[in-house]
Amino acid sequence: MPYKIKDKYLKLGTPAIYRIEVEGPLDESWSDRLAGMCINPHKRPDQSTVTTLIGRVMDQAELTGVLNSLYELHLPILAVKVLNEKNGAREDEQKPDQPSLLESDGSDRTK
Repeated sequence: MPYKIKDKYLKLGTPAIYRIEVEGPLDESWSDRLAGMCINPHKRPDQSTVTTLIGRVMDQAELTGVLNSLYELHLPILAVKVLNEKNGAREDEQKPDQPSLLESDGSDRTK
């Protein structure tokens, strides 16, 4: 069953904006090799680094390429989330202690 994004359905060939979080630092110079995603590393209170990537990918094949590249860089993937296509804002606010799932309709499938 396709996931719903604002009255549209996400399909294998549907472009969408994604937010990906990985454990560890990643330099902004990798953006071109990661589908042009914006790269934002930041420190946690314990001084470990989490990098957030946000950007539009053309389809699921391109998303898979980005995820495979992150895997090849040995960066553990913490979260992958579909964002609001219109403005890139998260559809819902997720609490830090909740596990992240690939969601596109704003519902929390972890409850």
